[in-house]
Amino acid sequence: MSLAVAYTRTNDGINAPQVSVEVDLSHGLPGFSIVGLPEAAVRESKDRVRSAIINSGFEFPNNRITVNLAPADHPKQGGRFDLPIAIGILAASGQIEQVALDSYEFIGELALSGQLRSVNAVLPTAFAAHHKGRAIILPEGNAQEAGIIESALVFPCTDLMSVAKHLNNQQPLGSYHRKRPDKKSGFHLDLSDVKGQFQAKRALEIAAAGGHHLLMVGPPGTGKTMLASRLSGILPEMTESEALESASIASVSHQGFDFENWSRRPFREPHHTASAVARVGGGTKIMPGEISLAHNGVLFLDELTEFKSNVLDVLREPLETGRITLSRAAKQADYPAQFQLVGAMNYCPKGLDCSDNAMQCQCSAEQQRRYKNRISAPFLDRIDIQIDVPRLSHAELTSQQPSESSEAVRDRVCAAREVQQSRQQMPNHAMSTKEINEHCVLSDDDEDLLGQVVEAFKLSARACHKILKVARSIADLQQSENIKTEHLTEAVSYRSMQNS
Repeated sequence: MSLAVAYTRTNDGINAPQVSVEVDLSHGLPGFSIVGLPEAAVRESKDRVRSAIINSGFEFPNNRITVNLAPADHPKQGGRFDLPIAIGILAASGQIEQVALDSYEFIGELALSGQLRSVNAVLPTAFAAHHKGRAIILPEGNAQEAGIIESALVFPCTDLMSVAKHLNNQQPLGSYHRKRPDKKSGFHLDLSDVKGQFQAKRALEIAAAGGHHLLMVGPPGTGKTMLASRLSGILPEMTESEALESASIASVSHQGFDFENWSRRPFREPHHTASAVARVGGGTKIMPGEISLAHNGVLFLDELTEFKSNVLDVLREPLETGRITLSRAAKQADYPAQFQLVGAMNYCPKGLDCSDNAMQCQCSAEQQRRYKNRISAPFLDRIDIQIDVPRLSHAELTSQQPSESSEAVRDRVCAAREVQQSRQQMPNHAMSTKEINEHCVLSDDDEDLLGQVVEAFKLSARACHKILKVARSIADLQQSENIKTEHLTEAVSYRSMQNS
């Protein structure tokens, strides 16, 4: 009887719990069984592993083979367990050295020829293996993904034979050297492309400076989508930890890992026909949704009033907490969802500005009210900045006046973020009540002014706090230590939907 243990990992959201692949060869009738809550693809690995071992020139043991994937209460999915199972069998049968297995973790799907095929959700596995102090052996196609982790020891390989030679010290594998794509090459959408709309650009800059949610209301063709698509270009670059977290979410999703763009802030633009599950995540395997794929980036909802109200309302909790917990009968997954929401909508069902007589819109005030009421008040209350984006004149559209570039705006945004980081170690939008009371102090006259605004427009405590956070961001952009009257009044003006 012989026993060997190889290490690998399974998926649990963006976490990767360790799995010990215990292989036992015992006397009795030849057989091959896998236990430990394997799903169909894992059970089918018996045939792939057998053929891969034989076609790689090794001897398949003529014993009773029992493979236990421990812990047994964790579901095991996909073909990622093929390589560790094969390595465990070869070690248990004495064809490779068992002592080498303690220093490595293995992941990869085997072809019948013994070649290794890429698998998904590698980044969380590589990160957990590195944290454990082990090197990881994986398919060559996954090397870039695992290699973005600084100082991680990654050994890409092409087939089972090369892994065995490495473990037997016959032909060592070369480690993958970390590479990083050029970040700045991603800023190809520039704010200078947008003609006019200086108030909207100002609001976009404030939103970027404090991480605030933004809603733009206006007729079609006024530049709402152009403005939203350029928000990512004026946001500060992600830190290493933020980039790895966002890349981990993409790695475990159906979208997959994108090496060229992993360090850039995500920009997600789901269609209004997307379901609630597609938006927040879920399904039989509890995959991340659009709000998690937009983590540390921008979630743009165009034609906001075309989204079903229940789909919008499921965003209310993630907008506040920055996380989403998805529960099913047999499983629960927790995904981060710290995104910046940007919404765009029209004034009325016909998409025209009913206040503009030149547009000759026949919508009544009641039709406008019903149209705007498609967005619930609690959802609207969570949006910090709400602005009008009016129709431009021909002179404004054809003006050759140079417009400020994204780079110039980004410099001011980064300076404001640095002030916030040194003051409260977080962007302004994330401040709690305690931090608001400490860092958003108003003069007595400004306190009276804010009180009059709250009473006049029947604003909630949340809306009042949103105004203070936006005012703090405006002050930070001007490098002002205190919130002044002009900062507060400008912040109040950005609640247009509730003031109308």
